Amino acid sequence: MLPRSVAFSLLTFCLMLPRIRADDWPQWLGPNRDGQWKEAGVVDKLPKELKPLWTAKIGQGYTGPAVAQGKVVLMDRVTDTPTAEGGALTTSKGKERVVCLDADTGKEVWVHDYDCEYKRISYGSGPRTTPVIAGDVLYTLGAMGDLKCLTLKDGKPVWAKNFPIDFKAPTPAWGWSAHLLVEGDLIIALVGGENQAVMAFDKKTGEKKWAALSTKEICYSAPVIAEAGGKRQLLVWLSEYVASLNPATGEEYWRHEHPAKGTNVMRPAVSIIMPKVAGDRVYVSGGYHGALALKLGQDQPTADVLWRETKGVQQSPSKLSTLMTSLLVHDGHLYGQCREGELKCLKAETGEVLWDDHSLLGGKPAQFGSASWVQNGEKVWCLTDQGDLVTLTLSPKGYNETSRAHLIDPTQAAGGRKVTWAHPAFAGKRVYARNDKQVVCVSLAKE
Repeated sequence: MLPRSVAFSLLTFCLMLPRIRADDWPQWLGPNRDGQWKEAGVVDKLPKELKPLWTAKIGQGYTGPAVAQGKVVLMDRVTDTPTAEGGALTTSKGKERVVCLDADTGKEVWVHDYDCEYKRISYGSGPRTTPVIAGDVLYTLGAMGDLKCLTLKDGKPVWAKNFPIDFKAPTPAWGWSAHLLVEGDLIIALVGGENQAVMAFDKKTGEKKWAALSTKEICYSAPVIAEAGGKRQLLVWLSEYVASLNPATGEEYWRHEHPAKGTNVMRPAVSIIMPKVAGDRVYVSGGYHGALALKLGQDQPTADVLWRETKGVQQSPSKLSTLMTSLLVHDGHLYGQCREGELKCLKAETGEVLWDDHSLLGGKPAQFGSASWVQNGEKVWCLTDQGDLVTLTLSPKGYNETSRAHLIDPTQAAGGRKVTWAHPAFAGKRVYARNDKQVVCVSLAKE
């Protein structure tokens, strides 16, 4: 038996150790909304076959899973009307659902559903945005503008808004698709309408706190926070410009047109990816107007154009034509996936293209080709739109694939192919992914 003094010292030492817990993935692109997966102890190389820990049935939709506090939350839609193929306009009655599963077993914990008629939206399979889990509640946004706050424990409604009904907001061509942002005591969303393109709500009550900006189309790019110029800035990319706001009040700090002044905006507009913040640099890229790089001011909340695409609408951008895949910045280089699926590497400071490569999606052009990727140290983990999980490294010297295994079947029609567009979640040394039929959970932990 240990002496009391030794036992007490051991107990004190154990209490001082950091608590070991798996990282959560409570929103789109991870804990900090930056595509960084920081867990250690994951496999260096994928096996040839991935064996699910569990699978669970799910309906149609594009929302990725959010994983936190032992729960997996995502959205789908159920309808008796056949879904229009690909980009055809959808009008149909049905229900959107928020589904909560047990993260360890995949068993259903609760379901919250509500009537939701889709009215002439393209790619009408289901809701688009990943839920945001924040403490004991979560926030969801459906394709027809249903903003909801639910309890995480049992899915009970706390408050709700409907953008077309409450604010007379026009429906975007591809539905409401910009992921929600929790900022302090606020939940921030792209809503639409005159002087209310962006709105902030009290996250506890749903009360509108401020509204700002006007645009012909709010589009689909998620808002993001940047710290620069001595201010906390909310960055949004709408159909005609990138703007910076005070996230607490909605006050505008600056804006820059994109596409460039004098260039017609392609309609319906396709501002989709979230602005990529890397230090005092901000990058956006579109499939038809190309890329814009901004340098944020050091002493004031300002921004200057660092470089930009010069070609006009619907021409093939010479630098980047990223459609849906988030941008990566690493060691002074910018990596993006263009609208035919090819990866490109650019010098982040100048926009000079160093290489392009079609290997990720099979070595040939793929219309609307996309992938969902995150960084884990020097390695990139990527889920292709064909459902392959890939590990790779990217450098100015080129694309280097280190392993690949099939994770989930593509089920959605787009660009003459079957694809899966939902972002996966990386949590607890596992990957969680979905298509229009099932959710799969696979362990990535080292044995």
